[in-house]
Amino acid sequence: MRLDDLLHALFTYKKLGRGNPEIASVESDNRNVTKGSLFVCIPGYTVDGHDFAEDAVRKGAVAVVAQKELDLDVPVILVKDTHRSLAEIANHFYQNPTGAFNLIGVTGTNGKTTVSHLIEKVHRDQNQKTGLIGTINIKIGEEEFETKNTTPEPLLLQKRFANMRDHGVDTAVMEVSSHALTLGRVRGCDYDIAVFTNLTQDHLDYHGTMEEYRQAKGLLFSQLGNTYDTGRKKVAVLNADDPVSSDYEKMTSAHIFTYGIDKEADVKAEDISFSANGTRFRLLTPEGEEDVKIKLTGKFSVYNALAAISACRAADIPLHAILKSLEGIQGVPGRFELVDEGQNFPVIVDYAHTPDSLENVLSTVKEMAQGNVFAVVGCGGDRDRTKRPLMAKIATKIADTTVLTSDNPRSEDPERILDDMVEGADGHFVRITDRAQAIAHAINEATEGDVVLIAGKGHETYQIIGEKVHDFDDRHVARQAIKGKKA
Repeated sequence: MRLDDLLHALFTYKKLGRGNPEIASVESDNRNVTKGSLFVCIPGYTVDGHDFAEDAVRKGAVAVVAQKELDLDVPVILVKDTHRSLAEIANHFYQNPTGAFNLIGVTGTNGKTTVSHLIEKVHRDQNQKTGLIGTINIKIGEEEFETKNTTPEPLLLQKRFANMRDHGVDTAVMEVSSHALTLGRVRGCDYDIAVFTNLTQDHLDYHGTMEEYRQAKGLLFSQLGNTYDTGRKKVAVLNADDPVSSDYEKMTSAHIFTYGIDKEADVKAEDISFSANGTRFRLLTPEGEEDVKIKLTGKFSVYNALAAISACRAADIPLHAILKSLEGIQGVPGRFELVDEGQNFPVIVDYAHTPDSLENVLSTVKEMAQGNVFAVVGCGGDRDRTKRPLMAKIATKIADTTVLTSDNPRSEDPERILDDMVEGADGHFVRITDRAQAIAHAINEATEGDVVLIAGKGHETYQIIGEKVHDFDDRHVARQAIKGKKA
């Protein structure tokens, strides 16, 4: 694609310098620039892409998009906002890939990963080729790729969508974070279905207030089309039990499909019963009622199942096929995942890292425990400090013994993080900074009938201390502790 053709993606710009070179790739990281690249200068939190424009040209960039005039030997495209322009250019360069398949976006504080995986599994069981983008990984069919962010940057995102299109993907499901919505990473993504799980406190270090956080999530629904094309319907799937849903309903012109437990909804669960082996409930839908059994447990799992059922019905998958798929699902990595080494008490690893998710998971654990509940809980560094005492308060209120420990302290002193947590503690707790020792302590203290919950990191296989990333997997550490105890 020639530069001038690519610039059709932009509404306003000023071209400084002559030339209409062939563009072989679009890059926003100068380290990835090769001969024929268009380099887009992105101002970041710590570095500014404008400072690397000359290096990009030396490496072969044939044009540069910037927010300020640069003295370069290649055309410079001057725009007001390179973040917005990058999304527009990437979408055009990769030829609007999300127009070629059905795209389902899932947003909310808790449940995004599980709901996305459930939806993807149902579509895959319908012999569709699927794509998945989220916290754990990116999948295109059976091929998996690592991901650094819940929602990738727009350039990588559109590239992966183009890969999906070229590999014949029928439906893609993706988690959509509030950061991605605020930063415009998903601009140009043509969503067909948008799913809202819930809104509880998280990311206030970034958004500042719950109102700003609410507005950020709402962007997904306000961007969900503004037509009633019967050939490609747009549907907002909303949690009727969360009061924020009424705001999102007003923000979108899409069709509304609701789910819930406590309030009236299009898809509703009643007569719910839990056990260590799963959950049963009566499902009420516009098409009739069904008895459902899933191998996931807890009220939060019912909400996740309802969200997935609603999204799949919005995608016109028959109800009986949806339920058959869900009944066969064992779980999602790091989400209420059992670590079984033959011990006589359950050890559960869960990603719960917000006050609400921790309370939900601990309440479920408390219901299934025959003895004491041990909770291993930490909070991340360089993140929302206000939730630290809340997390400790919830853990010490519900668990019989709470082990306060490190999560990913990053640049913060882990002892300071624990000091913040201790302020909210209101029950029996022990303080063990080393996470591996904390996990071992809980497992060594547990006896038959007790339950150990290790919360906060879930599927993660690393721990960030200072600027170093260390190998660390709660599940592996727990297994080693169990084996050590048995020995």
